[in-house]
Amino acid sequence: MLVVSLLRLADTNHSKLPEENNDPTTTNNPQPINNNPQLTNTYSMPAPTDRPENPIPSRPSPLVSRVYGEPRFHTEGDIAALSYAADGTIWSIDESGLLRRWSAEGNLLARHYLSDLETVWAFSPGVNLLASGNDSLILWDVATGYLINRIAVKDWVTAIAFGPEGRTFASGHDDGIVRFWDTASQNFIGQVQACTRPVPVSAIAFSPRGEFIATAGEDRVVRIWNDTTHKLVGELSSHTDRIPALTWSPDGRLLISAGWDTSARVWRPPQSEPVMLLNSHADQVHTLAISPNGKSLACADSNFEIHLWRDAEKGVAGPVLRGHTDEIRCLAFNADGSKLASAGVDRVIHTWDTQTGKLLTGPNPTGRHVIAVVPGRPLRLASSGTTKLRVWNVENGEETPLSGACSAYSVAASRDGKWLAVGGTDYFTRLWNLVEERKPASLEATKPPIGYVAFSTDSKFLAHTSPTDGLVWLWKCETASPELVFIEAADGCTLEGIAFHPDGKRIAAGGVDYLSTGKRDGAVSVWDIPSKDKLFTIDVGVHAVAFDPQGKYLAGAGFDAAVYVWDVETQDTIFVLGGHQEKVHTIAFSPDGSYIVSGGADSTIRVWDVLSGRFLVARGFDSPVQSLAFSPDGGLLFCGNGNTTCYQIEFKRLLED
Repeated sequence: MLVVSLLRLADTNHSKLPEENNDPTTTNNPQPINNNPQLTNTYSMPAPTDRPENPIPSRPSPLVSRVYGEPRFHTEGDIAALSYAADGTIWSIDESGLLRRWSAEGNLLARHYLSDLETVWAFSPGVNLLASGNDSLILWDVATGYLINRIAVKDWVTAIAFGPEGRTFASGHDDGIVRFWDTASQNFIGQVQACTRPVPVSAIAFSPRGEFIATAGEDRVVRIWNDTTHKLVGELSSHTDRIPALTWSPDGRLLISAGWDTSARVWRPPQSEPVMLLNSHADQVHTLAISPNGKSLACADSNFEIHLWRDAEKGVAGPVLRGHTDEIRCLAFNADGSKLASAGVDRVIHTWDTQTGKLLTGPNPTGRHVIAVVPGRPLRLASSGTTKLRVWNVENGEETPLSGACSAYSVAASRDGKWLAVGGTDYFTRLWNLVEERKPASLEATKPPIGYVAFSTDSKFLAHTSPTDGLVWLWKCETASPELVFIEAADGCTLEGIAFHPDGKRIAAGGVDYLSTGKRDGAVSVWDIPSKDKLFTIDVGVHAVAFDPQGKYLAGAGFDAAVYVWDVETQDTIFVLGGHQEKVHTIAFSPDGSYIVSGGADSTIRVWDVLSGRFLVARGFDSPVQSLAFSPDGGLLFCGNGNTTCYQIEFKRLLED
């Protein structure tokens, strides 16, 4: 069987990746002569030589018979630093020590394991070198991943920055000292006492023309130093809280500081007062970057938002970029300033158009990746894992782009294979007639995005909803006209999932009551479609719902990481199925109704016998499982993963291996 590579390498020069087991303490060279008392020990690596190569595994598990898509811009660790290269590719480093090179579209081109012991990382201009630090200061060659030199220093490294053109670099330490180094020789060339008392240095920035160095420490003061003499030029002491980042404008006139006092401050050194306070951010500004052309300043705050400023000196605001769901730790512009890359604790690189503020690549891994199997010949698989809908031919694994494909938040296919619905990131669900291949109809909702879509079993009706408005809309597929609306469909909760009963006359909507307004964690409500009456409500919060093929059982992926199974007629709880260690994203019944399958944030798929509730098997994978779908005959199980890929699994083998 054909296997699609997990990581499609875009360049024949990267058809294989270097071995990922570099020992940073190994050396075959003599130690260099060291007359500097600041260096207690040094190590030197030999020049790069031929090494065994180790391609990225094409399958993450023997159970996976095919992988659809690539894990674009997703990592397994928090991202500590990133930078654009001149060719438009992006380099990133995880806190876990994985150095990665990405195409502009987010495909992984190369990776090297460096070290997981360092806490601070910084790329040089031109992305030729990478510096890291803890109780040592280390230089790495970016292209090969080789360790160039390790410098043992007296005090813990808390900040690192390279000078213009990378000729020098600086390390800040927890004793308040900034030490300067020659990049080529790694020799110590001077130091400054950056803080008035022994507190950690929090940020360092060299001016672009090599005239000044700016430092900041936990004493909340920015100090400007002459780059040649290392003499103090000025002190900027306006911030009232921590200063985690500094950057200079490309012409060297302005210095911008990020503060945990809600502001980014614009200075014109050596003036001691800021010329502008950019204070429309959240409580803390964590990091910032300015474009090479000086036209855009990006500031990331504690609301996980990025504020673009068109003119920092005058306080002219641009768009606010939203998409991250955890702390943003690094920002980088490309060479012409048209794109911005951002990354951090949510472990996914986002890229943005700096003119429009539009997200270009890097959907958030905490958002649900929804998939749908499209019946027919050939069988197809549709995915909302990336910013655009993707469709593959299951028989040969080839991608079959759909004309007019749009941004996708959710997706569903009708049982007869005629209809495909894509819930957009905007106000609309697009409904394709796959038989006639005409332009899709646009079905409007009240609030974006369209969180969930589902078809009735007779393929005549489509339901869609957004997570926050509480409304479930029903549409006639043939006419693309609204049939009815259920208000507060999940009894006042958010809408996390919807499902039609096999008889086509009932629909279930489930969600979470995050504010506990009803003294519960959520609810599942079942409605009668002909009468528009609510039949019953179960006070259990869920992230997904599903009916079994016979319509006897209703299952919910519980807010408490358990799977619930209820009798549809009596509303009795039949089973509470535990075992997942984190959030249960998705549930599905096998087409014959014999099995119930769940997938979770703990990267596992779990299977139970429906009649007895007996646990059968749990299988672990390399990414959170966010959606599940069976082929019509039940032979294949597909899962949509948090890293944007889809896996194809032979269900029988999943049960037996």
